[in-house]
Amino acid sequence: MEDQLVLGGHAFTSRFILGSGKYSLDLIHAAVHNAGAQIITLALRRANEGGTANILDYIPQGVTLLPNTSGARNADEAVRIARLSREVGCGDFVKIEIMRDSKYLLPDNQQTIRATEILAKEGFVVMPYMYPDLNVARDLVDAGAACIMPLGAPIGTNKGLATREFIKILIDEIDLPVIVDAGIGRPSQACEAMEMGAAAVMANTAIATAGDIPAMAEAFKKAIEAGRTAYLSGLGRVRDRAAASSPLTGFLRD
Repeated sequence: MEDQLVLGGHAFTSRFILGSGKYSLDLIHAAVHNAGAQIITLALRRANEGGTANILDYIPQGVTLLPNTSGARNADEAVRIARLSREVGCGDFVKIEIMRDSKYLLPDNQQTIRATEILAKEGFVVMPYMYPDLNVARDLVDAGAACIMPLGAPIGTNKGLATREFIKILIDEIDLPVIVDAGIGRPSQACEAMEMGAAAVMANTAIATAGDIPAMAEAFKKAIEAGRTAYLSGLGRVRDRAAASSPLTGFLRD
């Protein structure tokens, strides 16, 4: 059977999600055609400077839109943005982003739980961005989240899996897809997240700021696929000391 990512009853074959905060035509094209992205975020509160370009003009038919609530400072604002996205035809998917802190851009976990509960009851497929905390993750499950999206490192830093140990706890303990979001800077880091058992990886800055955007998008696709395959195949044990890879018993006996 084909290995699928299932979110809110919707199945996807790609485990790469594009965060489009730094979107351009090259980035969107590369994410879809080189990385195989089937989900792309968009921010309803985004203001374009110097033109009237619309991200929706660049996203192909068949790609699932994931409106995010970027700019929301509390649950009420996030809920309002989500309802607006549905009314303008962006569908039932929503990524909850609530940040009161404008310096470090860390998510407000408690307000995220509240928004998730409200929107899940209204039939949204809620994908909450959160700081990796087991108790918060459990509350998000109870609130009706379709997945949880812990940050790997602060948004836009490309620092990788700074919260690796906490994400691993969530993967081990939470019975929902765990999608690593924010901070992934290299394909190798995306691969590592998938080897740990993450269900998917979201990336934006790492691809948008690469010297060759299509090549980097393809590198992320291959890394995510390799990490997923390694996880499913069962990684070899880590030993404390050396062990011969070939048996030595009876070596050179007559």
